Formats: sequence, C-alpha cells, structure tokens
Amino acid sequence: MKMRMRMKMKVIVMLLLSTIVLLLQLQQSNSEITQEKLALQSFINQVPHASRVQWNTSDPTPCNWFGIRCDPSNTHVRHVRLPAVGLVGPIPPNTIGRLTELRVLSIHNNRLTGNFPSDFSNLTYLRAIYVGTNRFSGEFPASLTQLTRLARIDLAHNNFSGPIPFQINNLSNLNGLYLQNNNFSGQIPNIKSANLIDFNASNNNLNGSIPESLRKFPESSFAGNLQLCGGPLQACNSSFFPSPSPSPEAGVVPSSPADVSGGKKKLSKGAIIGISVAAAVLFLLLLLCIVFFLLKKRKSGATSKTPAAVKGPTRAVGAIAGGGAGEAGTSSSKDDLTSGTGPEGGERNKLVFVNGGGYSFDLEDLLRASAEVLGKGSLGTSYKAVLEEGTTVVVKRLKDVIASKREFEGQLEVLGKCKHENVVPLRAYYFSKDEKLLVYDYLSNGSLSALLHGSRGAGRTTLDWDNRMKIALGTARGLTYLHVSNNLVHGNIKSSNILLRSNQDPAVCDFGLSPLFSPNSASNNNRVAGYRAPEVVETRKPTFKSDVYSFGVLLLELLTGKSPNQASLGDEGIDLPRWVQSVVREEWTAEVFDVELMRYHNIEEEMVQLLQIAMTCVSTVPDQRPSMPEALRMVEEMNRGESNTTDDGIRQSSDDPSKGSDGHTPPMDPRTPPSSVTP
Repeated sequence: MKMRMRMKMKVIVMLLLSTIVLLLQLQQSNSEITQEKLALQSFINQVPHASRVQWNTSDPTPCNWFGIRCDPSNTHVRHVRLPAVGLVGPIPPNTIGRLTELRVLSIHNNRLTGNFPSDFSNLTYLRAIYVGTNRFSGEFPASLTQLTRLARIDLAHNNFSGPIPFQINNLSNLNGLYLQNNNFSGQIPNIKSANLIDFNASNNNLNGSIPESLRKFPESSFAGNLQLCGGPLQACNSSFFPSPSPSPEAGVVPSSPADVSGGKKKLSKGAIIGISVAAAVLFLLLLLCIVFFLLKKRKSGATSKTPAAVKGPTRAVGAIAGGGAGEAGTSSSKDDLTSGTGPEGGERNKLVFVNGGGYSFDLEDLLRASAEVLGKGSLGTSYKAVLEEGTTVVVKRLKDVIASKREFEGQLEVLGKCKHENVVPLRAYYFSKDEKLLVYDYLSNGSLSALLHGSRGAGRTTLDWDNRMKIALGTARGLTYLHVSNNLVHGNIKSSNILLRSNQDPAVCDFGLSPLFSPNSASNNNRVAGYRAPEVVETRKPTFKSDVYSFGVLLLELLTGKSPNQASLGDEGIDLPRWVQSVVREEWTAEVFDVELMRYHNIEEEMVQLLQIAMTCVSTVPDQRPSMPEALRMVEEMNRGESNTTDDGIRQSSDDPSKGSDGHTPPMDPRTPPSSVTP
C-alpha cells in the first residue's frame, strides 16, 4: 500500500514538474514572439511604406501579418518578405536585427538607403537575403560575413562601394552571390565555396585577374569591369587582337647558376667583358636592321601616317585592330588590314558601304580614329570611334563567325537595306580571314538596359511611364518591320540592344546576325540568356515566334524594372516570366510593377493591359503566341485615358511613395489577352 502511495506521489510530482516546465516554455515563447512583434512594429513605424502594408497590431502574434511567416508553432518569425512595397530610407537599428530566428529576408525593389545596422550580426540563422534594386550604400556589409548559414546574397543594383571582402569565404554554404550594378572596386577575392553555382559581379569597378575558382562562370558574370582580365575575359596583359610574337632578341637571358645562388658569388672580370661585348654587337645589329628598313621603305616610296597614342581608355582603332597598346599601324595584323595582300588581293583593304553608306571615310580613316570600348557582348566587342573630321560611329568586331566571305557579304547586304526609324542602320562592313567589322550609327543616349538598370543613386534619370510606353511601341514597330518588310528574324532581342535617340525613341540593333554563327557556338548559346524562348534551348535556332517571346520578356522588364539576366528573382532564382506568373497567381499583381512607377497616378489599368500582352507573348507554346504585327496592334490599341495627364500632356507624379500603390489593381488572367485586342 505504501509502495503504491509512493508511486502515485512520484507520478504526481513528475506531472507537476512537466506542467511547470511547459508553462515556463510557453511563457518564454510568448515573450519571444511578443518581442519580435514589437521589433517589426518599430521597423514599420519608422520606415515609410505603401498603404497596402497594413499590420493588425491587435493580433497577439505577427504571424498573420502581410509578408510575415512564422515557424509551425508560431513562436518565432522565420520569413520577412516585403518586396516592392515602397519602403523608403535606412533600416533602423534594433528592429530587424532582433529577429534572431529569421531564415529569409526579402526586401528587394524598394528605396531603402544607407548601410545595414550592425545588429544584423544577430541573424545567425539567416539563409537568404534579397536586398537588390534599392539605394543601399557604403562598403560590403561586414555583418553578412559573420552569418555562416547564409546560402544566397543578393546586393545587386545598389550603390555599394569598396572591396569585396575576403571574409566572404566564411560562408561555406554560399551558393548564390549577386553583386552586379554597384560600385565595388579592387580585386575579386578567391572565393573557395564549393557550393557556389551562381555568381555575378558585372558592371562594377573591379580590376585585376579573375581568381581561378571563379573562372567557371560565364563572361556575363564579369562584363562591365573594364580593368578585369583572365578567365572568360581577355587574357591578362594581352591586347584585343593577336600581336606578333616577340623576336628572339627580345627574350630575357637565362640566369646563370651564379645569379641563382642568392647573389653571394660575383661574376668574373672575363664574364663581365664578354657580356658587354655581346650587348654592343647586338645593339649594332639592331641599329643596322633599323637603317636598312628605313632605306628600303623610302626607296619603295611607301608613306604612312602614324597617329599619336591615345591615353586612358581611348585608343586608335588601328591599335585595336592591330593589337598594339600604343601607336597604331605597328603590328602585322593592322598591316594585313591595309596591305592589299592575301587571298582577297586588292579587295582586302576595302571597307564596303551598304546601300550608299551615308559616309565618306575609308578604312584608313577608320583605323586612325580614336576609339573606346562601349561594351562586350556575346557577338563581339563594340567601340565608339571618333574620326578625324569629327564623325562618330560604332565599330563592332565580331567573334566566332563561321560564314564564308560570300555568305557574310550576302547577309550584310540584306541587313544594309533595312531603313526604319526604329532600326539602327548598318552603314558598312569589313571582311578578312582574321577580322570581321561592322559599322553602325552612334546613338548618344545609350541603351534601354543602361537607363533602366543603371545606378539608382542621386542624380538618376528615372524612366517614366509615357517613355516606357513609347519604347514598347517603337520596339514593336521596329521588330514588325524586320519580320514583315524584310523577312528577317532578329535573334538577339534584349534591353542592351534597344538603343535610344535623344527623344527616347527606341531603335533595335544587332539584328539578323544569327546566320553568321554556328548554332552550337558560345555566341549563339549565351546570346539571349534570360530572353531566350524555351524551344530555342533545344533547337538553337531563333524564329519569328522566339522573337515574340523575347519581346514579351522585354515588356516584362519595362513593367517590373527587373533585369531578366540577374537570375535572382524571388527566393528561388527563377526566370522573369515564371516569377511574374507566380506573383500574379498569388493575386499580388501590384507586386509585379516597378516601384518607380508607383509615383504616377491612374496608370494601373494601362500597366495591367501591357502585362496581359507581355504574358501572351511569353507563352511556352509558340503557336499560342501572337505574331509580331499582332503584338504591335495590341500595344497600339491600348486604351490610354486622358484623366491622368496634365494640360501639357505630362503624367502627374507624387513624391509620396504610398500614392498609387495601394494594391487595388484590376484582376487579370495571365493566360488571356484583353478581349478588345485578341489576335
């Protein structure tokens, strides 16, 4: 009996202790979630935001708030997702940094400024941070290098500066690092994370050699850093074009054993005399060769003009074409361009103008022009060339061309006949065994990509809705002209190939060049990453319908302000069309649009109409896409009201980020175009 009583007492005591422990844990959990709720309240109270972020503070936990997700027991905040909700200003300290169990922080596409608070180092469980397309500044956030569980970091499209820290190697789980379109400088550290599969540091101020561990990534991951070299870019200490091999006389005399012994042994007197005599003989031979060359040149009556070397990033086109780093006309490659020798005979030095050309210079004039790199793409490198008489053109040096001379000339003659206000005209071309050059008009306003995705810091010129519509319409007209009037597939549609005139009228360039390249070449495979239609991944052959798909992606880029190449959309790294579909499917259509458009009143209906057209164009099945003329008609027939313009025809705007962003957007089906514009 006593034994039973003791057993019961033990059970009761254990139950009491368990209950007390559970109560203490529950009290602690309630206390922690209450603290996290207060931290979030403090954040949203101090940071201006769009009106659709309405948090019900009467809820006992923040787990049901917009953009907030908790763990299954609702005791800790795990995810904060507030993209494109008009957040403005710096992140206050002692707010987000108090969410110690946070796994995902997604606040991209806002207008947040400054640097991260130091208390971000408390977020030790953080696995992914997405802060791209804001206005953050300062150096790479040091607190991030302490968060060893981080797998993805997106800092793209901000104003970060300074070096990329070597401490990034602390993040052994890192599989995605996006640093493009910032102002990072210095050398790229050797990042040794075995898990790193996505990396982009393009359009910064980085220099030096690309580390061996990062050379597996494509050229696009490093483009726009003019002082970077190695790996997928140009080899370090080499010129754009192959230079002649150095002569044996220029070689370095091998060190003798006495030299290698640490300098303790001195050369004998006889050795010194021998070296001196050999050097004198070598100098005399070199001098005789120079005199002989000058006499022979004078005797043949040859004349040449050698332009002065150009300092900085600008050089003579001849130096670029010849591979020299200084004066033009000194290398064998440049001599080949102008000598009139070789398989093509006298035609080798001929710059061929198409359809009249519109210019009066020749190849010699072009080679004497000063030039600077405009950009390096999958087709080749483009240079801005300023001729001596003041004419400015763009010279594009193609790479990996497989077309024969006849095929090349035939295709270029067809392209030269394309004349339309929304198409950049081809003026001339040059073909030789080693070099293929194209000459285009120079448009000083740059590309849509630079305007849309350039630095978003102070002084940035924003692209308003009217100009985005003008660019969409003009691009559609240019592509329709190529398809209908010339039976030409563009094959390389992307925002960097939409150039802008002074009035923001667009003109498409780099069209119709696909037949010059092998379908399996790197140029064709990487040409339109982010814009490429699904079927082209298999066939490697662009078509009229794949052009329509790329145009649809371009429309999504205009609407969202996101680059299809940034590969960091959402939290899964999906492409732009799928990201838009996923957001619309969740009935968060307003989240799709560029935050910079939210200042304009009464344009939501037009944005949704253009979004519907874009989603029709990016249908996965080619037959479900409209033709380019049908897509043009859809854009032209969009119902553009007058109520949202001032007397002078300019859109009204507001500096209040909450205006026009309340999320009350007309519903839409992403698979169906507007009934009034069905193709």
